[in-house]
Amino acid sequence: MSADEFQRALLDPTSPIPRGWPAGAWGVLLLFLVPVGGGIPAGVLLGRDGGVSPLAMLVLYFVSDWILAVVFEPMLLGLRWLGRRIAFFARLAHGFRTLIARTGMQEGNRGPLGLILVSFSIDPMTGRAATAAAGHGFFPGWMLAITGDMFYFAMLMVSTLWLDHTLGNERWTIGIMLLITLFLPSLVRRWTGTRAPG
Repeated sequence: MSADEFQRALLDPTSPIPRGWPAGAWGVLLLFLVPVGGGIPAGVLLGRDGGVSPLAMLVLYFVSDWILAVVFEPMLLGLRWLGRRIAFFARLAHGFRTLIARTGMQEGNRGPLGLILVSFSIDPMTGRAATAAAGHGFFPGWMLAITGDMFYFAMLMVSTLWLDHTLGNERWTIGIMLLITLFLPSLVRRWTGTRAPG
């Protein structure tokens, strides 16, 4: 695939998957890691077309979340280190802790369900930051964040497969699922009474 195609796919979620993208499980994992052509919905449809079972897609998404954990955790540690040494990063960390507190992640709401909901309704990186603010280390913090993200993925996977079966049009399915992924997190936050960090 050309660099032009890849850049367009990264910037335009409605664009098709670039030519030459790997098929099967490897291509699905790459789509979960590099969200081109619609990310999760495109990965689910690519997996279905390539004979990857829903259970295998769950495993691939779980693997992609742990790859994200290994990449993101050093950045989180680096920001903490900078926060102890540079005033700007200290203010940034304080602001983030304040925003996390507004989501209800303090006192009684630091429990597993509240932290899982942060990841479900925002994203796993914010979920991990919330678990770190709540005092959880690498493994338990990421397990909580990934649990919320896995519930989110399972819901999107089932919805994508059902919608594509109903509509019979992959482009419409991806477009509708992208709209759902844009608005669903804010609806979940409103329903659970939490607010996302801005």
